[in-house]
Amino acid sequence: MNPEARAVNEPTAGRPAPRVVRLASPEALAEAVAGQLLERLLSRQQKGDVHLCLTGGRIANRMYEALANLVPTTNLDPARLHIWWGDESFVPVTDPDRNATQSFGILARTITFAPGQTHPMPAQDGQRDADEAAFAYSRELGDTVFDVCLLGLGEDGHIASLFPCHPSFAQSTSATVIGVSEAPKPPPDRMSLTLPAINRSRAVWVLVSGEEKSGAVARALAGDVDLPSAAVSGTEETFWFLDADAASQLPRYNCLL
Repeated sequence: MNPEARAVNEPTAGRPAPRVVRLASPEALAEAVAGQLLERLLSRQQKGDVHLCLTGGRIANRMYEALANLVPTTNLDPARLHIWWGDESFVPVTDPDRNATQSFGILARTITFAPGQTHPMPAQDGQRDADEAAFAYSRELGDTVFDVCLLGLGEDGHIASLFPCHPSFAQSTSATVIGVSEAPKPPPDRMSLTLPAINRSRAVWVLVSGEEKSGAVARALAGDVDLPSAAVSGTEETFWFLDADAASQLPRYNCLL
């Protein structure tokens, strides 16, 4: 990871402080993160299986496109790669808005995944509700530790499907996956990793693009306890990858230019 990235606040509970990398544009952000992620996957696969947790959203999908374009010229071994998801809409498997449908569809263009090593969250099937589906996913997840957990950020400061001022944001929970009902953004029924599941990751990378999210970025990096995004951290590193618009409310000395 780039050694020039700047730490922006004090470490929490003995963990390294989050660090910010600012890129000039969404395109530059997508390409930079794709390159860094590929480098990390190649490094980790030399030690065994690699567990990557994906996020949804426009900037993430843009990054997956860049990653898919890079992979064919490398020796990435899909047999060592496990893919997970951080949250999901609880909708039928045919719904095109599912995070897994979008991200897997992009990456599968150039990566041949082993079926037993892709772990999408359950879809709505009419047989179980979001809580039951979340419990099933928690059983599948077990004590898995993500080598990299990718996250996006909402304008309200939410990450995954953990929302401010909402029951989903319960820092004291011991669960790793929860069902989310009456979410403040559609669809109302969702599933999400919890903070304990996210924060046991070795690396947490937050990808943010757009001026409309700059306020949430500034509040999260200032440690606003009301925002789920302020509470995420990896055991080894936490990086915030921002385009210039998303970083526009941060002090410039907190950014890598």
